[in-house]
Amino acid sequence: PFTEKLLLEACLELFKADLIIGIQDMGAAGLTSSSFEMAGRSGSGMIMHLDKVPAREEGMTPYDFMLSESQERMLICAKKGCEQAIIDIFEKWELDVAVIGEVTGTGNMELFWHGEKVAEVPVQPVSEQAPVLDRPVKEPEYLKEIDNITLDKKISNQEAFDMMFSDMEVVDKSWVYSQYDSMVQTNTIKGPGSLDGSSIRIKETGRALAMSADCNTRFCYINPQLGAAAAVMESGRNVAMTGAVPKAITDCLNFGNPQNPEVMWQFKECCEGIKKACSALNTPVIGGNVSLYNETNGVGVFPTPSIAMVGVNEDANKVLPSAFQKNGSTIYLLGDTKAEFGGSLFMKKVYGKVAGTHPEVDFEKELKLWNLVIEANKQGLLNAAKDVNVGGLAISAAKMAVVGNKGVEIIAPLNDAKDIFSETLSRAIVEVSYENEEAFENLVSSVGQYCIKIGKVQGDTIIINGVTKSLEDARNIYFNRFKEVIEQDL
Repeated sequence: PFTEKLLLEACLELFKADLIIGIQDMGAAGLTSSSFEMAGRSGSGMIMHLDKVPAREEGMTPYDFMLSESQERMLICAKKGCEQAIIDIFEKWELDVAVIGEVTGTGNMELFWHGEKVAEVPVQPVSEQAPVLDRPVKEPEYLKEIDNITLDKKISNQEAFDMMFSDMEVVDKSWVYSQYDSMVQTNTIKGPGSLDGSSIRIKETGRALAMSADCNTRFCYINPQLGAAAAVMESGRNVAMTGAVPKAITDCLNFGNPQNPEVMWQFKECCEGIKKACSALNTPVIGGNVSLYNETNGVGVFPTPSIAMVGVNEDANKVLPSAFQKNGSTIYLLGDTKAEFGGSLFMKKVYGKVAGTHPEVDFEKELKLWNLVIEANKQGLLNAAKDVNVGGLAISAAKMAVVGNKGVEIIAPLNDAKDIFSETLSRAIVEVSYENEEAFENLVSSVGQYCIKIGKVQGDTIIINGVTKSLEDARNIYFNRFKEVIEQDL
């Protein structure tokens, strides 16, 4: 990460100096991809001397240099006569830099190794005229078996809560993120472990950037298109819960073997879901990558279209927390709750299944929720906000309590007792101080958002519709469980 930061700073200085014509990072297929794409888009050719490419190890062949995917590298097309100025900038940032070739008008990629031409390939057929695969697709057979599930097991909400709250999917992951310095340059406002989106300030503008990465693989397994759309919604909702306006996404599409028609169908459906969600929510896809053939013994991973959302908060001083802040404050639930348990954590823990019908996806409801929280935060009406996601209202509220180190008492009027674990989309929990209740309720009414007052921040116990847990015990589970599991086999 540190080398990446140096590279970013060097490139920014490069742009300001107006020394280059083009630049491209080296990702998949390394130098092959970046060089052919740059030459292809410009309709030109290129000569490259591969023995001049900075290397991280000895004994590399021309083949190695063209396909290596070493990170933190850029391919730059410099303005003629600016080569030394570019070299000076990169050496100032203590980065390797070299002139490795030139642009030609031949339309061919000519590769040299110690003066000998080792390859010459036409650029256009590779970069612009590559064949398009039209792989066969087939709806998976398993979907016919998981649609209709009856939730009839006799289990108390207390027992279900205890099972879910200690799950690795729920508990804090500080064992991982604390190994990295999240406070470099002291710009972090809302760091890892703070729930929902994280935020950093941009000192030069007074704004803040908010980011969140999400994907519920169980949702994508039971309905790839809706699951992928829900991943976009969830990542955007997390950003909105910081008070920032979601702006754009990048994705990482992880799937099994695309030569399997059922896997290819999952891939196709997920792409369609992302497209529909991004269009409806006005969050364009600005980058991404694909990882295929992820399988063990012929069994592919669950479809995993991971979505990373970025948003902008116009005032870095108004980044909204996602944990309870103040004793005596009122808690509201935004968005209506239905009995939606398909792909839920409740079903996974209690029934040991990933099945059922995907929760309803409504982009209009989602956008209305975002806009309400963002506007309420601008007006200073909220103390905290968190989306309701994995584990439903009960788990989301409990996480706000343990991270904020505040007790909570909630009595939510739901149709069925177990609906505290429902994973209906487009919902959020917000904390409002007494003096702001009237203004907040007026704002909610003006936009037509479903909202209900459900409880108070108070005491040293978590109480949610009869489920109880001492704050001390809950915090011990939440902050220590992951470490215990990870280190038990070390």
